[in-house]
Amino acid sequence: MKIAVYPGSFDPVTRGHIDILERTSQMFDKVVVAVVHNVTKHALFTLDERKEMIKKSTKHLDNIEVECFSGLLADYLRQKEATIIIRGLRSMVDFEYESQMSMINRQLIPQADTVFIMSDPRYIFVSSSGVKEAALLGGDVSSMVPPLVEKGLQEKIKQIKI
Repeated sequence: MKIAVYPGSFDPVTRGHIDILERTSQMFDKVVVAVVHNVTKHALFTLDERKEMIKKSTKHLDNIEVECFSGLLADYLRQKEATIIIRGLRSMVDFEYESQMSMINRQLIPQADTVFIMSDPRYIFVSSSGVKEAALLGGDVSSMVPPLVEKGLQEKIKQIKI
């Protein structure tokens, strides 16, 4: 069984992330979305909120599993018996960073490969941080995130502004 892991903070999950999952779910027997806490970023949503938004946004995909994890990705891959890391790319800047990370992961777990998936042109500009910033400033992000995420953003913004 070919198991792939798609790690990320997904704060929040975007249509770009969902597109990557729809495409990779056709390539692998199982895709595990590994929601991580990124210590270098301030999260708007909790890990559990992100996990639930991803689960609900991918309920149409039978072979997607969503979990939270912390620690070293190489250890997580071993635990899941996965040999593929999925990374979405939007630009050459993403490629430079992701290629360095793939080399580090290759040193840590030589049997694992990183598969880079280019973003659909409709979502090439969409990032979680950009979506959060636009939403916090009152922008319409409905074309960038699933409806339930848009609703979640609106609720978070109300809490922040109270």
